[in-house]
Formats: sequence, C-alpha cells, structure tokens
Amino acid sequence: MSRIIVFGGHGRIALLLAPILVARGDEVTAVIRNPDHVAEVEQGGAHALVADIEKLGTDELADIIRGHDAVVWSAGAGGGSAERTYAVDRDAAIRTMDAAANAGVTRYVMVSWIGSKADHGVPEDADFFPYADAKWAADEHLRGTDLDGTILGPGTLTFDEPTGRILLDAEGKAEVSRADVAAVIAESLGNPSTFGRTIRFGNGGDDSTPIADALSA
Repeated sequence: MSRIIVFGGHGRIALLLAPILVARGDEVTAVIRNPDHVAEVEQGGAHALVADIEKLGTDELADIIRGHDAVVWSAGAGGGSAERTYAVDRDAAIRTMDAAANAGVTRYVMVSWIGSKADHGVPEDADFFPYADAKWAADEHLRGTDLDGTILGPGTLTFDEPTGRILLDAEGKAEVSRADVAAVIAESLGNPSTFGRTIRFGNGGDDSTPIADALSA
C-alpha cells in the first residue's frame, strides 16, 4: 500500500485515477480547490483535501505532502488568462516539486502534454502559448531536481473507452483516452524503469502495446 497525493483531484483524469489506486490498496489524497467537489471526489475512494495551490507557499505545500509516498501533478488552470496559466501550470507545479523535496517525498509524476518541448512551435501570439511555455518550464524544473520524476506526455485527450494499450514516442495529436492516461499514471507510479524519463504516448491502434509492457520496455 502506498499513500499518493494527487494535485488537481477533481480533474477528469484524476477522477479516473483515484478508483484505480484505491482498488489496488493505495490511499489517495485528492487536492481540490472547490469544497463543492468534495462529495464527487470522495465517491471514487479518495480523501478530499481542500486547498488553493495558487496561494500556498512551498512550506505549506510541504506540510500537506509530508507523509505520502508519491506526488501526482494533474492540476491545471484550464485555459483562461495567461497570468493564471503561469500561476498554476508553472509556478504552483514548481512549488510542489520543491515542497516534495523538502518533505522527503522523492517520487513525483508530472502529467504534461505530448508537445512539451523547447521547440514546441507554438507562436508567442497564440492563445495556447502560455500553456505550452508554462508546461515546458515546469517539466524542465522537474528534470533539474533530485526527485525520482516521471514526465508523462499524452496526446490529444478523448473520452473513449480504455484500451489498456499505448504507443510510445507518438507524435502530433496522437489521441489517447483519459482512462488510459489514468492507467499509465497508476502503472508508472511504482515502476522504477520510468524514473527520470519523459514518456510521450498515444493509443496507437494496431501498433500499441499493453501499458505495463510499454512502460517497462
């Protein structure tokens, strides 16, 4: 049994992740901003923790991370202003990494996106640029820490049924179901072969591989 803290606990992927972790015996703390979401989050077996990650400093975040075995970052501003995108997707994410280190929690899984690269190609005047820039900065910070970090880069998210299979090193949109992303997070958490890796993936159709096999390849 492991204790997992998930930031962005009311997100669509996190809501699918928690029951997977709970079913295998893990304890899940789901960090959410809106107290109205507590009941929905706890229906999946997680314990809801109401906290505004935009406002919490590193020491305060370390206090809520301490005692867990792993951190999953699945939070995001969800569009809107560039200011808030940077505040959540970059700054708050980076604070949780530093807080995890301070709390002695070395396992950290970042849910990023398939195009998070230095040369992501998003024009600076595009609405999507703040997200692309913020995610790249957060990913780079994780790579520079001593954490046992894994960066997951799924392609375009769908509501399709889970397949249990993925294609690694996918390019472009590389559609993937949210349910399969949740399964990849769950599998990667306890898989040391994913430490220090950036894993870009989609569902892949006939070229796909069972998730556990793909991550251990």
